[in-house]
Amino acid sequence: MKRLIFTALLIAAAVPAIACTNFIITKGASTDGSVMVTYAADSHALYGALYKHNPLRRPGKAMPVYEWDTGRYMGLIEQVPTTYATVGNMNEHSLIITETTWGGLPELEDKTGGIDYGSLIYVTLQRAKTAREAIKTIVELANRYGYASSGESFSIADADEAWIFEFIGKGTKLDEKGNNLNKGIVWVARRIPDGYVSGHANQARISTFPKDDPENCLYAPDVISFARKNGLYSGSDEDFSFCETYNPADFGTIRGCDARVWSFFRTVADGMDRYEDYAMGYNPQNRLPLWVKPRTKVSPKTVFDAMRDHYEGTPMDMTTDLGAGGHNCPYRWRPMTFEVDGETYLNERATATQQTGFWLCGQARKGKTGILWFGVDDAATSCLTPIYCNITAVPHTLDENNGSMLEYSPTSMFWLFNRVTNFAYMRYDMISSDIRKVVDKWENDRLAEVEKVDAEVAGMSPKRARKILTEYSLETAQKLFDRWTDLDRYLLVKYMDGNVKSENEKGFIDNGNGRGIPDKIQFPGYNEKWKRAVAADNGDILRIPKDN
Repeated sequence: MKRLIFTALLIAAAVPAIACTNFIITKGASTDGSVMVTYAADSHALYGALYKHNPLRRPGKAMPVYEWDTGRYMGLIEQVPTTYATVGNMNEHSLIITETTWGGLPELEDKTGGIDYGSLIYVTLQRAKTAREAIKTIVELANRYGYASSGESFSIADADEAWIFEFIGKGTKLDEKGNNLNKGIVWVARRIPDGYVSGHANQARISTFPKDDPENCLYAPDVISFARKNGLYSGSDEDFSFCETYNPADFGTIRGCDARVWSFFRTVADGMDRYEDYAMGYNPQNRLPLWVKPRTKVSPKTVFDAMRDHYEGTPMDMTTDLGAGGHNCPYRWRPMTFEVDGETYLNERATATQQTGFWLCGQARKGKTGILWFGVDDAATSCLTPIYCNITAVPHTLDENNGSMLEYSPTSMFWLFNRVTNFAYMRYDMISSDIRKVVDKWENDRLAEVEKVDAEVAGMSPKRARKILTEYSLETAQKLFDRWTDLDRYLLVKYMDGNVKSENEKGFIDNGNGRGIPDKIQFPGYNEKWKRAVAADNGDILRIPKDN
């Protein structure tokens, strides 16, 4: 998805677009031996829904391509004889593909390209079984039909390995017939060593890379020569850096993008404080490593929670400054920058953000059916539900045809979660903690539950297992919707009008007169920083005279 344009040159304009975050955990770094990839699809215009493709047998000779961001028809591409079933960003073979967009040099966009980044993901999921097959498929599609989007980082993983794949187009150079002579992509892909974790967040991350290790590094034959030919690079092959050539970093891209990866690394690995000055954009030479070894193996729940980060415990903590208001809200409404007396200031861009359409953690598991843990809206106040990757239907509450960004639906998970979360933004310190209790119980219970489901379907025929896993995925998603409906009502009753009603383990306490009147209502007010700021700003008007 389109990255947040937040560079030194454009920081004053602060043009917001779509920005995403990926964290990647190899099987040797996970507690259960699974490969995990997270993805937050962050866009103010994206409706959170779960997409489904059913496999085709003997399809037509061509398939239409529609640009994923806009729905614009782009043309036809050749169809393959057989396609695989997909759900969201995962297919029936547990192949996972997610992305973050970094844009890169604008002159390298192909104005004539026939396939965009989103279509590359979802078409490839229909055609490839493994990560290596996916890389090959993406390269073939982009080079054959022309790549219509800007620079991208893809996470590509299966049950054995995980890769970071970065690429950008070659620009537009037309011959006399209108054909683009620069059609295709320059690219490099690196396999993350087993036992390590990695991530990317709208900034290219691959710098120098080995040229003679095809087991762990793949790249376009012209990735360096193209840069030389076009005046983008003049050094040696050994010193060539993909990211520095095609997506040079600056203060804005480091602070708004790489800082999210640093915060994740800091959560799971030791020694990351040494890169704090880099994450804050103050020392670009102190580059963050492409991958790190975690201090201990990482559990799925730890990965889920990493997507809920607001830089807590760092100098960029969004809950502690005055911008958090009287209730420690970790969000800043757009635009991303503001000016005061000629100085420009930024609003932090953390991993968890209000404009998330959907988010997920794909889990590829050797010898077991993969799971797409899927959620909608802001990760910090929403929940993931397990969706097995071989299901034959999607839950109605997550169906892309159930509501839209301009059409409220009372049966839509996206709208229900947004209603609860937007209520939480008003009194974040109190309401979010109540939500988090429900989140943690739900996810921990489901993690335990899927182990029992796995055991139940072990040894079944693929057809029978698929039926059971589809029923479980649909029923569980509906249970989550029902649980959030109850939570929505509970929070309204408890926190209505800025007060807090007393309760015990059995529920709200009434005053015993049988009329449902609360026994006690608390008025917690605002935090100390907010009170002092208001007093400093308008104390002369608000101050009560001491002799009164």
